[in-house]
Amino acid sequence: MAKLHGARIKRQEDPRLITGNGNFTDDIKLPGMVHARVLRSPYAHAKILSIDVTQALEHPGVLAVYTGKDVNPEMQPVPTSWVVPGCNIKPKPRMPLAEEKVHYAGEGVAFVVAEDRYIAKDALEKIKVEYEELPAVTHQEDALKEGAPIIHEDVEGNLAFDWQPAEIEDEIFEQAEVVVKQRFYEQRVVPNPMETRGAVAQYNSGGGEMTIWCTSQNPHIHRMVYSEVLGIPESKLRIVAPDVGGGFGAKIGVYTEEALAGYAAKHLKRPVKWIEERSEHFLATNHARDEVIEVELAGNKDGTLTALRVVNTANMGAYLSTMGAGVPTIDFGLMITGAYDIPKAAVRTYGVYTNTTPTDAYRGAGKPEATFQIERAIDLFAHEIGMDVLEIRRKNLVKKEAFPYTNAMGLNYDSGNYQLSLEKALEMANYEELREEQKRLAAEGRLMGIGFSTYVELCGLGPSKVAGAIGFQGGLWENSTVRVHPSGKVAVYTGASPHGQGVKTTFAQVVGEKFGIPIEDIEVYSGDTGSIAMGWGTYGSRTTAVGGGALAIAADRVVDKAKKIAAHELETSPEDIELKDGVFQVKGVPGRQRTFQEIAKSANMAWDLPEGMEPALEAQSFFDPENFVYPFGTHICVVEVDKDTGKVELKRYIAVDDVGRVINPTIVEGQVHGGLAQGIGQALWEGTVYSENGQLLSGTFMDYTMPQADFFPEFETAYTETPSPVNPLGAKGVGETGTTASTPAVVNAVMDALRSYGIKDLEMPLTPEKVWAAMQNRRELV
Repeated sequence: MAKLHGARIKRQEDPRLITGNGNFTDDIKLPGMVHARVLRSPYAHAKILSIDVTQALEHPGVLAVYTGKDVNPEMQPVPTSWVVPGCNIKPKPRMPLAEEKVHYAGEGVAFVVAEDRYIAKDALEKIKVEYEELPAVTHQEDALKEGAPIIHEDVEGNLAFDWQPAEIEDEIFEQAEVVVKQRFYEQRVVPNPMETRGAVAQYNSGGGEMTIWCTSQNPHIHRMVYSEVLGIPESKLRIVAPDVGGGFGAKIGVYTEEALAGYAAKHLKRPVKWIEERSEHFLATNHARDEVIEVELAGNKDGTLTALRVVNTANMGAYLSTMGAGVPTIDFGLMITGAYDIPKAAVRTYGVYTNTTPTDAYRGAGKPEATFQIERAIDLFAHEIGMDVLEIRRKNLVKKEAFPYTNAMGLNYDSGNYQLSLEKALEMANYEELREEQKRLAAEGRLMGIGFSTYVELCGLGPSKVAGAIGFQGGLWENSTVRVHPSGKVAVYTGASPHGQGVKTTFAQVVGEKFGIPIEDIEVYSGDTGSIAMGWGTYGSRTTAVGGGALAIAADRVVDKAKKIAAHELETSPEDIELKDGVFQVKGVPGRQRTFQEIAKSANMAWDLPEGMEPALEAQSFFDPENFVYPFGTHICVVEVDKDTGKVELKRYIAVDDVGRVINPTIVEGQVHGGLAQGIGQALWEGTVYSENGQLLSGTFMDYTMPQADFFPEFETAYTETPSPVNPLGAKGVGETGTTASTPAVVNAVMDALRSYGIKDLEMPLTPEKVWAAMQNRRELV
């Protein structure tokens, strides 16, 4: 049998999806099902003086109109589940519907249920709400100023939290030979997965049981939270995530609309469907990034880096979402030194309330922001001392022999060979020739730039002890169950909840490799709390490293039991049995063997098992790894900037990533490609814009530029393999690498192209207008 681990096997999920046979939340149709819509506030900040739903209730086909006064007494607020200790956090309850005041444009004030979605939408226009508009503030720095509008009356100065895990003495920077200071702004972006959010809720009044189908990255966590919000025991609440058309972090969090669908289903005793429109997604689904980052990087004139101090002022929006002061801001702080051996570092993060949509995790969740600031600062430091940006990286990258390496923030990087991926990327790019081409083009008056990103990121969210030590509340272990049927066919149940990553193929390869059977004999099940033991879902590039680790352990347990059964039948000891290509055989004795299918039948029929052994061939693992995993790599971007228009053209993009052992190279490449599109999209095109009074001005695809396939060159990708020692597969995360690395690589390339203009930094996105204007302002330096 051909080796499965490392094989380029086509995704097993795809035939069903590309033939239109997927089953997404909006595909679910239940007898008697009705439809819901949300009336959203047109104001970013206003008192609600009155809500009149009389005409809406009289509209034909309308079954119910709920306001905050109806539902809030019977439901609990959606909690901020991740309250990191030590940061004086002030979470505000997020009620299902705003009752006295709205805090951002798009906050829900009424929930309409009707016979179809069109009637429900018509009924929204018949609800009369009287508001008293209040002053709004949308930018975090403005919100911290004296006299700024107060978002929540009992949160002084709009400061949601203040996290400072470490400090550095001023003397270190005062005595340094060189200190580079720079303010960066990571603009706000909208995740925009292909499928918007949605939910279908069904209530069985006889048994008091509820099922909610929804677009979730972590169904068990949604069950845990919605059980509290709706007052339904977890044993009677089932959450199902069917096919999910992308998430990118936007579907980790717990929202109010899905809970309202559940409330209405229980109240009306009919199934209720709510599906978010794209315009609602822009307004109501969590945004991301939006951080003002002030960096001080100290070092010597020979390029040695000695200290880093960072202040991050993060726009949290009107509420702390499910992650609270969690992954996006804490991960940022822990990873500020990146892939570099910087002895001392400190960070302070201010989380700020504003009259905007709440922010939360988005592909990378803190690591892209951390990588951006250090990669940009590295380039600025190199320019300050007249050193090549490549050489300063070579000088300061953590050395191979230093692993496991503890960074200045206390994280222990599991394994790495940063120099190998750097040199491979340079070879692919033919770096010296690129620099010569840059000189030739400059002589012709053309602006070519080359940008680097040598990155590392924290992935594989899981380890309880490590997570607790650095401020997270508990770990995120993962569960997998492997069940072998009498025929030898295998069912895998995983607590991971994929939404496009190709997990079913990858996990089938893991089990197929362990058992020596074809992946066609393996089915992988996920996303249903009714059939799968507790799991923590999919995000933070944790699925293969943690969920796959659990799967590998469970599969090994099945093999151990199967060997004992084979040894019993073949009258030898288990130590003398080896499993090869799906056959259990006695070592050195050809012909004395049992197939995997024969042992499966023996285990399940249980007619002749070893004494004391229970029937069946099944095992479960709850894997709690000892550490996170740390993928890394080098990306190189080549751009040309048009002098006359400011347009940035991507000429080449080289990505060499190390994600530990690669199970399926095709899936890894696909994940990298998708991540690159999102990271480059932020660098050049994407950005959320609010008016001064809090109106979202970039609330459609007419105003918010989503990158298209023809925006990009053909990506040149490769990988190195440095196995992780913290999980049985040696795997590291891959889903976020492309996004984490690409944004600074692109911006560094554009800044390299503009060096002759004396331009050190521009705020993203680097639109043609912005780049052209900067060149006009500095043209006299050319």
